Amino acid sequence: MSTEDDKKIKKLLGDAHGTGALSAKSMATLDVVDVGAQIQAGLGVTIDDVAASEVVLLTMMPDDSASIQSAGNTDAVRDGHNYVIDALAGSKQSGEVLAHTRYLNGHVLCPYTALEHAVKMTAANYNPNLGTPLFDQAAVVLGTVIAKATELAQAGIAVRTVTLIITDGGDYGSTRCKASDIKALVEDMLAQENHIVAAMGISDGTTDFRAVFAAMGIPARWVLTPGNSSSEIRRAFQVFSQSAVRASQGAALGGFGN
Repeated sequence: MSTEDDKKIKKLLGDAHGTGALSAKSMATLDVVDVGAQIQAGLGVTIDDVAASEVVLLTMMPDDSASIQSAGNTDAVRDGHNYVIDALAGSKQSGEVLAHTRYLNGHVLCPYTALEHAVKMTAANYNPNLGTPLFDQAAVVLGTVIAKATELAQAGIAVRTVTLIITDGGDYGSTRCKASDIKALVEDMLAQENHIVAAMGISDGTTDFRAVFAAMGIPARWVLTPGNSSSEIRRAFQVFSQSAVRASQGAALGGFGN
């Protein structure tokens, strides 16, 4: 990452802190050199390329850990992600949506871009065979949402965000962040009242996903816990897509299904 890019990320996050949108604890979580570089990789389109006066940031972090593949859920996760993009593409607000997908192990499938240019998941670009650094990467993806939302707001663009974190296991492999670090970020975002942070825990038979996500600060009403079957996983993505479409239309949502 260039020095200019580094300065830009630091300024965006510093400005968010200055307006009260980010707490000191959240700033400390994001103020690490490689986190800034990872956030920069997701920022995507420049403000000059955004014509809308209102924007919805759609952000998804699909799990690309080996257990997705061993459980036979690769196709279901891939199809579910693509279904969400298609559902929003068919909505009246599709022209106001910027989409960003970053896999759970850090690969950026697509930085923020107009929905019509969003990259779909395919057999060629999605091969789940890694670990589950859930907390470390949740910090990166939420930091990216915050940075992009701050950048848009500073340009006078009204912004709402809808983020979905997907995992089929608890944290395994994070070296920098704890659940409490993510909780601070999520609480800062929810206090702004223009962010939705949701999570999907695909059953592995043992993990208490409601407890995992509660420790990360994600409200129970925004948690999906499908069983370990393709049909249940696809249904969960459909539920999320319905909420994402309604959020893009400016509906005040209290959670899934309301």
